[in-house]
Amino acid sequence: MSILNKLSHWYFSKDALPYWCVFIFDCLVVIFSGLTCYTLDHGAEMTSDNFMPIVGTLSFYLIFYIIGFRAMHTYSGVMRYTSFSDISRIAMGNFIGVTIIAILRQFFNFDDWFVPIRMRELASTFVLSTVIMWTARMIVKYMFEYYRMDQAAKPAFIYGVKNGGTSIARAINTEETRQFRLYGFISDAEDMVGKELMGIKVYRNDSNIVNKMTELNVKTLLISPLKQKALANNPVMADQLIEAGISILIMNTTTEWDGKSDISTNQLKEIEIEDLLPRDEIQTDLKAVGDMLRGKSIMITGSAGSIGSEIARQVAEFMPERIVMIDQAETPQHDMRLFMKKTYPHIKSETIVTSICNQSRMETLFKMYKPDYLFHAAAYKHVPMMEDNPCEAIQNNVNGTRIIADLSVKYGVKKFVMISTDKAVNPTNVMGCSKRICEIYVQSLDKAIKNNSKNGVTQFVTTRFGNVLGSNGSVIPLFKEQIKNGGPLTVTHPDIFRYFMLIPEACKLVLEAGTKGHGGEIFVFDMGAPVKIADLARRMIKLSGANNIDIKYTGLRDGEKLYEEVLNDQEITKPTFNKKIKIATVREYDFNKVKNMIDILIAESYKYDDMKTVTEMKKIVPEYKSNHSKYEVLDTEK
Repeated sequence: MSILNKLSHWYFSKDALPYWCVFIFDCLVVIFSGLTCYTLDHGAEMTSDNFMPIVGTLSFYLIFYIIGFRAMHTYSGVMRYTSFSDISRIAMGNFIGVTIIAILRQFFNFDDWFVPIRMRELASTFVLSTVIMWTARMIVKYMFEYYRMDQAAKPAFIYGVKNGGTSIARAINTEETRQFRLYGFISDAEDMVGKELMGIKVYRNDSNIVNKMTELNVKTLLISPLKQKALANNPVMADQLIEAGISILIMNTTTEWDGKSDISTNQLKEIEIEDLLPRDEIQTDLKAVGDMLRGKSIMITGSAGSIGSEIARQVAEFMPERIVMIDQAETPQHDMRLFMKKTYPHIKSETIVTSICNQSRMETLFKMYKPDYLFHAAAYKHVPMMEDNPCEAIQNNVNGTRIIADLSVKYGVKKFVMISTDKAVNPTNVMGCSKRICEIYVQSLDKAIKNNSKNGVTQFVTTRFGNVLGSNGSVIPLFKEQIKNGGPLTVTHPDIFRYFMLIPEACKLVLEAGTKGHGGEIFVFDMGAPVKIADLARRMIKLSGANNIDIKYTGLRDGEKLYEEVLNDQEITKPTFNKKIKIATVREYDFNKVKNMIDILIAESYKYDDMKTVTEMKKIVPEYKSNHSKYEVLDTEK
């Protein structure tokens, strides 16, 4: 018995009962099919008279079918999960069996030993047994699906009929505990409309599709990864779905899909407002970035912030020799320390807690680590805070930038990439103006190096863009918190618009612009279409499913403007190596003149007289006109 067990385990590889059941069933089907075909050829009386010898003969022939079963593993598939590949293996396994019999009959006269069975009967047996095996498996599959249908499973549509949509559908059909019942596909392709896919009807994506889903009591829409962009760029459809209370599920952004494998429903998540903001796909030349950063010493200021931390993550992918991360926020900087140690243990990373305004400390760091590239993301960025604290805005943003820019020249940094903001264009607030002054300083310094009035090799590149989704203190996390607390959602003005971009997308553009720039440029990112904040708030309320949450208009904050600009009125743009990146043609400044004016400004900031400090800022940036601010009075003074 032990030998038999070992033999069976070696032969079948599985000793579980279901595999034996499938195997025995297939063997009985072959014998039954043989008896049926013999009867049809010779008559029932002859079959009855020779029943046992015929069964013995078919049992002998069954040995060769078993070889085919083994070769194609026809019994290893679970019948309730039968797929096309299982069906094809059955046909091939039976074909192998009947082919072996046909070949052996050429060398051995089996008719002398067993009941004579003609080749046409054997061929008919192959066909009939294959059909019965196919049919049995499909019946089991559909019976299993019918009886296991969980009444709690949610009726759902799938948007997308190509690989992404069908992979979700296949995953739904093979789940042990089904979460969704598929009622239809939605297609943008006219040639698919009205057809059936996997037995499910395909509907046209038009203005009536939401009504059709409502008629069928479908409250869930699963989005193919290939259709997520289409949904984001179709606000009418998105709004109709949200208004109808239909849950929208998309593939989790943390999950990579190879475009072929099935997508488990566990990989899907409820859509968030960030996923519905219209934007074009951003392509970047990361190979060129990697070639430039690989093996180099990289310094990142503001590394604990939204932009700086993402730059650190992306830079780490290019295998630099070292990453030096600088920030004065201890706790988030500690988080970055732990992240780098866990995720990139093979890369030397230094997490330094200090201020970029600490000149002696910064000089020590430059001397110690000799950075090849520097990404400058450190800045005070909150408009209302800086409106109340202009002296600190100058000391941190302007003086801090000047310190590390000068040190970059002194210690031979190849490229200095400064992160600026759209608020620096025609600034209406202290924060935006402080960043514009930073732009002016590094540009004039770059010009001075190029015309040999100052010794150095550093190229200074500025990148300018708007709001990034999910950054610290931005509007979307604020709205989420307000919804969680029962509202209201606070919007400063019914007609206020803002540009948005994903943090990883913005940082990829920063890396490409920074590494490909030659110095002196202000790179402007195409932020896509601006978003009306009031509409954003309404969408988030609908998406949350919360009731009785209002929107409260609080009035523009100090220094805030309705519509952020990316370019100054006197500026134009030129195309670059990337269609999403443009170069702003801006006024040029004399470095010595700028340096003297900034010296005066910084000295004034340490007297902590807000009005005098802002007055000096306006001298450097004459287009700075205060808005909803106590500093408006300075614009009327002669």
